[in-house]
Amino acid sequence: MARIISLDEKISPGVAFACGLQHVLAMFVGIITPPLIIGGALGLTSGDTAFLVSMALFTSGVTTFVQVRRFGAVGSGLLSVQGTSFTFVPLALEAGRGGGISLILGLTILCAPVEIVLSRFIGLVRKLFPPVVTGSVIMLIGISLIRVGMLDLAGGVGADDFGSFGNLGMGFFVMAVIVLVSLFGHGFFRMVSIAIGLISGYLLAALLGWIDFTPVGQAEIFTFPMPLHFGLDFNILYLLPWIVGYAVTSIETIGDVTATSAVSGEPVKGSVYIKRLQGGVLADGLGSVFAGLFNAMPNTTFSQNNGVIKLTGVASRRAGFVVAILLTILGLFPQIAAFVSVMPKPVLGGATIVLFATVAVAGLRLVITDGLTPRKELILAITLAFGLGATMVPEAFSNFDSFGADNPLLHGILGSIKVVLQSGIAVAGITATTLNLLLPEEKSG
Repeated sequence: MARIISLDEKISPGVAFACGLQHVLAMFVGIITPPLIIGGALGLTSGDTAFLVSMALFTSGVTTFVQVRRFGAVGSGLLSVQGTSFTFVPLALEAGRGGGISLILGLTILCAPVEIVLSRFIGLVRKLFPPVVTGSVIMLIGISLIRVGMLDLAGGVGADDFGSFGNLGMGFFVMAVIVLVSLFGHGFFRMVSIAIGLISGYLLAALLGWIDFTPVGQAEIFTFPMPLHFGLDFNILYLLPWIVGYAVTSIETIGDVTATSAVSGEPVKGSVYIKRLQGGVLADGLGSVFAGLFNAMPNTTFSQNNGVIKLTGVASRRAGFVVAILLTILGLFPQIAAFVSVMPKPVLGGATIVLFATVAVAGLRLVITDGLTPRKELILAITLAFGLGATMVPEAFSNFDSFGADNPLLHGILGSIKVVLQSGIAVAGITATTLNLLLPEEKSG
């Protein structure tokens, strides 16, 4: 086994930059995709969507620095990179339709303390949310988002040419590039196959004259981050789904930090390991508060960095600092975000439909950790049944609060429950957790 360059080992600036750049390339699509989806779904202007992309990059850079550097009890101290969490995309779409971008940012801040508190109870969190629970929810997230990717691939909701041959052809072209690079590429190229697919589709769209670059020319060359640019709003009806989202994110972070420790040659048990888990989850929660203040969705650790560490053999924090600096700089130059924001929807859809499918597969991989038992199968089946049911037919609960129409208090309570029942992620999280607690463990042997 090749030697791992450890956390505190000094490496040259050139090596640090090369490794850091690889991390950025591996995670870039994951960071920019959520704001692009939210901007498109809410009908934001190209300028506002570009601003969301810029702030996603900027906050990812700052939170990555905190995660890697570790300040007191905050941060894992590992080469753990941060980015916008896909867990919250379906939740943000629901909240955005109900109250716009300001409600999304308000919920981001209001519910982040859930993760901050959970960071102090790592043992309990791991017991309540084992892989079968979090894996089932993550699988549901991936499956539910495929619809978003497919709508974009066809041209986007409301497009005059929705479903046209050109749109479908462009989307499938991007998918084909991703598949081919994944099959025949090696090492780092396979890891960034989705980015290569996006770039290929973008270039083809530009050659075909599909892209209007006017917003790029109108964008400022440099900008300072503007906190609370879109304002904040709160609605108690959406709290529970977001609380579930932050619980799921906490488990993801525990898994990511564990994997990063392992590939970095660091311990995965004992007091040092537990402190890193606590610091990583705490940095996630505090980083999400920071992200909400600076107009971005919740941040969480990314797993892509583990593949880069394994590929390069470099776990040095210096590479992590380069990642933080590069992401922050990218977020401060709006024209870069503007180039991204004018990407045609079929190009984005062709990539995201594959990306979301890989999220679903990652969830399944978590579920079958240590094998797929009848108990796990039952939890997964019922979770997907209820979660997908609520996602695909939310109107089934549209009259739920009518039972308490004559009682204001009861009507309000039932209204809150209705919002929860119409959130597939919340339903899946509650169902999987309840079943895990109620169903008896299978006897070994």
